[in-house]
Amino acid sequence: MNKLLNYLWAGMILLSVLCAAATGRMPQLSAAVLSGAGEAVTLVFSITGMMCAWTGLMKIAEDGGLTLLLSRALSPVMGRLFPDCEKNGPAVRAMCMNITANLLGLGNAATPLGIAAMKELKKKNPTQAADRSMVTFVVLNTASLQLIPTFMATLRAGAGAAAPFDILPAVWATSAGGLLAALTAAKLMERRPDG
Repeated sequence: MNKLLNYLWAGMILLSVLCAAATGRMPQLSAAVLSGAGEAVTLVFSITGMMCAWTGLMKIAEDGGLTLLLSRALSPVMGRLFPDCEKNGPAVRAMCMNITANLLGLGNAATPLGIAAMKELKKKNPTQAADRSMVTFVVLNTASLQLIPTFMATLRAGAGAAAPFDILPAVWATSAGGLLAALTAAKLMERRPDG
């Protein structure tokens, strides 16, 4: 997969250089590369600060017992989605923290929490293949519901948007629709005899 991505990126770079050379726009290409690199560094620093702050807050919430409260609040839903997992167990608590981070739209800040949840799920799975709880969690994590798109709002504010959160209705509708479709597909695939 990495090789394919390397070829894809190399092909796009080569194609852009060829197009710029053919149209006489090499100076514009060079200027775009330099300004884009500078903007990327600025973006990385702004996102890193946000991720550090929210990851720290999530750790404080976990140590303060908020994960246990969340796992109890989400218990009816989690019990239906993950019938193989122990109620309020470490895997469910880790998944709840990941779901919370995704609800807050924290993007990459949810990744360490998702990895922790998968490690907990793996402890219950003796095989090398993903079990149905692991697959459902990956689907739930990937097509997550977002109530507050913090990451997207940070990007929009950085790009000069006057009202970075004016996209809320669209985010709610698309994330809810995507999550419903993904979970439905995952549960239907579970029922297949070879699934």
